Amino acid sequence: MLYLKNVPRWERWMRFAGGAAMVACGLIGLAGLPVGWLVAGAGVAAALTGVVGYCPMCAVAGRKLPESQ
Repeated sequence: MLYLKNVPRWERWMRFAGGAAMVACGLIGLAGLPVGWLVAGAGVAAALTGVVGYCPMCAVAGRKLPESQ
């Protein structure tokens, strides 16, 4: 099944950068703690939505991109 992108380009970059920062903080700043693994996992999910351009929660909320993007 193909998904339509529902995240604009600028937000995709922000999601990727924020996700990468969360992974770094979770694995380096909170090394060895269970909460560090949770933060890193959430960072991976955020970065993936930035890479793919599709956010399931945005789709549930009915968010769509304008046709020009």
